Amino acid sequence: MGILQEKLSGYDAPQKAMQAGIYPYFRAIESEQDTVVIINGKKVLMFGSNSYLGLTNHPKVKAAAKAAIDKYGTGCAGSRFLNGTLDIHIELENKLARLVNKDAALCYSTGFQVNLGVVSLLAGRHDYLLLDELDHASIIEGSRLSFSKVLKFAHNDMDSLKNKLKLCHKDRIKLIVVDGIFSMEGDIINLPELVKLAEHYGASIMVDDAHSLGVLGKNGSGTASHFGLTDKVDLIMGTFSKSFASLGGFIASDKEVINYIKHNSRTLIFSASMTPASVASVLASIEIMENEPERIQHLWDMSALALNGFKSAGFDTGKSETPIIPLFIRDDFKSLKLTQMLLADGVFVNPVVSPAVPKEDCMIRYSLMATHTKEQVEISIEKITKAAKAMKIL
Repeated sequence: MGILQEKLSGYDAPQKAMQAGIYPYFRAIESEQDTVVIINGKKVLMFGSNSYLGLTNHPKVKAAAKAAIDKYGTGCAGSRFLNGTLDIHIELENKLARLVNKDAALCYSTGFQVNLGVVSLLAGRHDYLLLDELDHASIIEGSRLSFSKVLKFAHNDMDSLKNKLKLCHKDRIKLIVVDGIFSMEGDIINLPELVKLAEHYGASIMVDDAHSLGVLGKNGSGTASHFGLTDKVDLIMGTFSKSFASLGGFIASDKEVINYIKHNSRTLIFSASMTPASVASVLASIEIMENEPERIQHLWDMSALALNGFKSAGFDTGKSETPIIPLFIRDDFKSLKLTQMLLADGVFVNPVVSPAVPKEDCMIRYSLMATHTKEQVEISIEKITKAAKAMKIL
């Protein structure tokens, strides 16, 4: 056994969790991503999906993907920079720019690649990146590839951000990168106060709207739209694997910024482009979202129902105000055990445990789709509450 294998063979945390019967990952789903899925041949209520608008099995989305395969084939066999640009890539970029009210947009093959390629690119050796401490891992990884100085501020704490901005040289780039909706906590960035600080200290703003598109703003157009501050946000990032029922991501900004990113971002230039089916699925999803605003309204109705139900049951839901609802357990073992108990009782939720979060912040992540019914939400609350009481969490 070589040194590498010897070192890695000592990693046995998953095996220990399996032996204890609490391993909750890589659960194989045998059906389409819907409010009810099939696992081990049994029906399970899905409350662990990011398909906020419930479009992954929409007939129009599936038809669009099939038609794209018939016309363009299954892949592009190259990067956007060379042979991998299709006319529908450009169509989608134009539509996304209009959706978020920016000059231009640029599509990548995954959302992770967007943040990795953009965050690492825009600030140089003598510049600054300012990150919320709970920003998505892709933002953190992008910052690690940057030569700039990285400053983290306390979560959604504008006083902390102000103190970090005071440390920055006034004549250098200062790029503040934040999530719109934070993917685990479910709270929304305090964008109005952040904009005020950015203007005062001459900083630029990038908002990651991965979990905000289809949820916040006019016709689901995101966080900046939600606050009426689109013109104050320099870059808007989004993904297609949540509300848009596909795979990929984009960055939108002024045309000069997009032109620079298009010709310098390594994760774009050296990656194969989005598949035709993925592009067509996003185009169809955006059309449905814009033509059926009742989907977003129902999503918010179900979110309010769930949030009120969990609070009434005695759960700590933190500062969530969106379809992402954390149920804080604050114990690794209990979070994993509760997840397995719920799966056995027909409810799929996701555990979030250390080291992903500090042990005192361990939680069950419960998320909603626009296709959930009132009955499904009420059943899930009842079952989760029953299991939590059985474990003396409540």
